[in-house]
Amino acid sequence: MVNVIATETEHQDLQSGRRPELRGVPSGGPRRACMVSYSVYESDNRVRRYAETLARSGYSVDAIALRRKGQPKQQTVNDIRLFGVQYRIKNERGKFSYLAKIILFFCRSMLRLAWQQIKEPYDIVHVHSVPDFEVFATFVPKLMGAKVILDIHDIVPEFYASKFKVSSGSFAFRSLVLVEKISCWFADHVIVSNHIWEKRLRERSVPQSKLITILNFPDTKVFSRRGRSRHDGRIIMLYPGTLNFHQGLDIAIRAFSYIDQQIPEAEFHIYGSGDQLAVLQKLISDLHLEGRVLLRGSLPIDKMARVIEDADIGIVPKRNSGFGDEAFSTKILEFMALGVPVIVSATTIDRYYFNEQIVRFFCANDDHSLAEAMMQLVKDRRESLALVHRADEFIKGYTWEVNKHLYMDVVKSL
Repeated sequence: MVNVIATETEHQDLQSGRRPELRGVPSGGPRRACMVSYSVYESDNRVRRYAETLARSGYSVDAIALRRKGQPKQQTVNDIRLFGVQYRIKNERGKFSYLAKIILFFCRSMLRLAWQQIKEPYDIVHVHSVPDFEVFATFVPKLMGAKVILDIHDIVPEFYASKFKVSSGSFAFRSLVLVEKISCWFADHVIVSNHIWEKRLRERSVPQSKLITILNFPDTKVFSRRGRSRHDGRIIMLYPGTLNFHQGLDIAIRAFSYIDQQIPEAEFHIYGSGDQLAVLQKLISDLHLEGRVLLRGSLPIDKMARVIEDADIGIVPKRNSGFGDEAFSTKILEFMALGVPVIVSATTIDRYYFNEQIVRFFCANDDHSLAEAMMQLVKDRRESLALVHRADEFIKGYTWEVNKHLYMDVVKSL
């Protein structure tokens, strides 16, 4: 197995390959839990994974989330009762339109939580951030004895600074740090999504005793190899995820334009939604890449897993400044789980977890470096297969099946 650099105890434990028994459900009958997330539940792998793990271990689980157009307000998905309290269209152009939608979700989720707590009390409410202050929507359940977990997917002050181009010394940034501190204080336990952010939260917002890092591990029940269904001679490069500036998709599209004529059978497929959609559409048009670079929209994770398995090369082109430099890309592990070689920007976070033996790094923010990496993996089939082979060993210690005890131990402790 390939070793990666880390000093935290939890990170070292991940590589041990231990498979402890599933723990967390006290005796005395089924317990009730609720996930709360400002995201579309079916497309949010992290939220679904927690919910379904609790359901499989005996909990009755609800989820309060966003819904797509045409979806019912209430439905059941894999034994999870889902309340879609609001539509989400990622078209925010400014700070206030972004905040207005979040506040509306906060109010609706708080009312739904209060009503459900009165009717059928929850034992655990697991709140997923962004935003951190969504944790206060659990006021009534917490008052009535429910334990509250705050799960910080994206560290909010840095996320906000990246999205709206403000400095770490600004009033807005410092205010968000204060909100982060109060939110972490209110929660009974805090989960954060990578070890770099764990260190920062320890330093400014939350004691180590109530903090744990749990990476966004791929669930092998979803990201399992079923065999490719595509044998058409095309070379498909793939990006699945949000269309935000820090993801660097404009860099990837320009890189693809450099190899467009040299590899006529290649296509670049982009799945996802976000505020950079119009920018990317214009860039594709300006570079005359229509039909070669395709914007496909979002898919539920089950369908996305099949799309990933049919790809030839995974592309993770994040910028290495601010938020993007430290945000962990779970799509890298998903590519590995499904046997797809992956090209990764050399950011701080990805250098922390991975090395050149298991991914093909390129110089962050450099479209020519990315184009070179694309060309190399297309032309050198042996290198591509070697990356996949070594990643196969690495991913054995980085699946949800191996590491779900980290979460269930938190639930048990509460």
